[in-house]
Amino acid sequence: MAQPQSQTISITDLDVPQLSEVRKQLEEELNHLTNSFAQLKQAQAKFKSCIENVNEVKPQNKGKTILVPLTNSLYVPGKLSDPDHVIVDVGTGYYVQKTRPQAIKYYTAKVDYIRTNLDTLEETITKKRDNMNSIISVLQSKIQAQTQGGPTAARS
Repeated sequence: MAQPQSQTISITDLDVPQLSEVRKQLEEELNHLTNSFAQLKQAQAKFKSCIENVNEVKPQNKGKTILVPLTNSLYVPGKLSDPDHVIVDVGTGYYVQKTRPQAIKYYTAKVDYIRTNLDTLEETITKKRDNMNSIISVLQSKIQAQTQGGPTAARS
């Protein structure tokens, strides 16, 4: 099957209602991308926090009483019996026992993966913002032309 050919239309060829619709669509895309960027930043911070927490589990703390978090605000006392191994949440309810260096490597890989996604997403957001600024500029000039010279000036 043949690939459908994409048509390119200059934004200066669009009329005011069409430009407004394109601007609205770009705003929605930008909002979605910005929210995704914020969520990725939060995930990256969480994984960085995990690396710091794994670094706090040290062999010299074996047998010491620690506070074990059950939730963000609920902790129970416990004794550290095996400081060389940690349990890592690998997602969807699965947990894997890893050595401390393996856990740090795992979380570092997650942080790096998210960083590459953030870089790509940031480039996309920048391009969308540039497109948005172009649309707004053309839209403003067309509206100004309509108010100054009537409908015939907007078509030229």
